Amino acid sequence: MVNHWRTAVVALGLWLLLTWPVDPHSGRLDGTAVAAGLAVALLVAGTRRPAPAVRLGRWLEPRRYFWALVFIGVFLWQVLLANLDVAYRILHPRLPIRPGIVKIRTALESTTARTLLANAITLTPGTLTVELVDGGWLYVHWLNVRSTDPAEAGTQIAASFERILGRIFE
Repeated sequence: MVNHWRTAVVALGLWLLLTWPVDPHSGRLDGTAVAAGLAVALLVAGTRRPAPAVRLGRWLEPRRYFWALVFIGVFLWQVLLANLDVAYRILHPRLPIRPGIVKIRTALESTTARTLLANAITLTPGTLTVELVDGGWLYVHWLNVRSTDPAEAGTQIAASFERILGRIFE
């Protein structure tokens, strides 16, 4: 119960900072904005679920932040390469594409890592994650399907991301 009150106080404080219901000329507080903020804060506090226990020490490991920076660099490099590949295919007179949906499997166990993998694939031009299924299967629309074998397609599409995400989250 104490956590709900803390949540309400933090939510109300955030609301007041974001809306700043003080008139700059008269210095008066807008009661309507405060009442709306209080209502929203109580609604948030009353409907939130308890957060799962997280080992804080796990997120204080410097190696996770190092691998997160590596992931950002690899992601940006893959986006650059994919942009050049898509531009080549668009500008080529015969438009050499073979679109299709391939099924790939990820070894990542964490739902957060799987979600980040799916988003990284989607944000890379030429690929789009259509569905992420329990068990680690992803259905990916690929602009130029080079292989329908799940292992080989997974290596070509997601291996560079998956390896680094595994070091961050697992």
